[in-house]
Amino acid sequence: MSRSTEEINDWMKMFRWIVKLIRDEFAVEEKLLTRSANLEKDCQLSVEQIEQILDFIAEEFSVHFPDDATTEVVRLDDLCMLTSWIKGFYKRPDFVTAEFEARCRQLNAIEA
Repeated sequence: MSRSTEEINDWMKMFRWIVKLIRDEFAVEEKLLTRSANLEKDCQLSVEQIEQILDFIAEEFSVHFPDDATTEVVRLDDLCMLTSWIKGFYKRPDFVTAEFEARCRQLNAIEA
């Protein structure tokens, strides 16, 4: 799996890239892929599939997610904001706890 990431430089483009990934790789209807969509309940993705999505994103954007990221990333918006923050495109998301933030920072070179 390889998708161009060259033009991804803000959270909105990141969101669109992730929507296309989930739509194309996991056959989720695009109309279900709203910002507030719960990845498991609304998109019918298993924890294993969410882990695969995290792996795809990690590989394509050279980021690292803590092992328990699936417990922090519940909504599609969470996934987008977390990835955008790690890449330096967005501020730290409100849902990120201090402990989770520390683990993310330990794995990635995150700007302030």
